[in-house]
Amino acid sequence: MASKSVARYLTVNGQQVALDPEGYLVDLSDWSHAVAQALAVDEGLLLTDEHWEVIEVLRNFYQRFESAPPMRPLVKFVGQQLGADKGRSIYLMTLFPGSPAKRAARLAGLPKPANCL
Repeated sequence: MASKSVARYLTVNGQQVALDPEGYLVDLSDWSHAVAQALAVDEGLLLTDEHWEVIEVLRNFYQRFESAPPMRPLVKFVGQQLGADKGRSIYLMTLFPGSPAKRAARLAGLPKPANCL
């Protein structure tokens, strides 16, 4: 498997974290809560408990299925894990404006979801 190209680095607690050209982690093992916070700041987001719930659900999804979910599976999985009120695309869009699947995956330290342009 070819390695991802590095576009830039994010400094987190004095450590350089490599990001690919789209801002996703080059090395998924670099992820930590501090890295997620730095990525959120980079995107202009302030992470709340609701964001962290979804990030943890995404990380669990990735551990289970070895992929980051596109929007529909993300909505379904969040609904199964956190309840129907949170398993709605409008809820996820309020937390992660634009493309919730892509933004949440980035903050969760996961690869870009398949089928997300």
